[in-house]
Amino acid sequence: MTCRMSRKGDCWDNAVVESFFAHLKRAEVAETVSATRQAARSALFSDLEVFYNRERRHSSLGYLSPAEFEQSSRAA
Repeated sequence: MTCRMSRKGDCWDNAVVESFFAHLKRAEVAETVSATRQAARSALFSDLEVFYNRERRHSSLGYLSPAEFEQSSRAA
């Protein structure tokens, strides 16, 4: 595996990852205390799968959620 280092002054290299982790820090999951590690993993997976992948609006989809975009595509 090759470690990729960005050039000096290239601020866009980590933009996607930084946005993703900013979401995690703001999420309810980050503020809750779980009894077990498995419970924490389940809560994190649920947050990512339900909100981040299904409900979050995407600019590339015309600011629709993936579910809304899929529904409008089927209707067309």
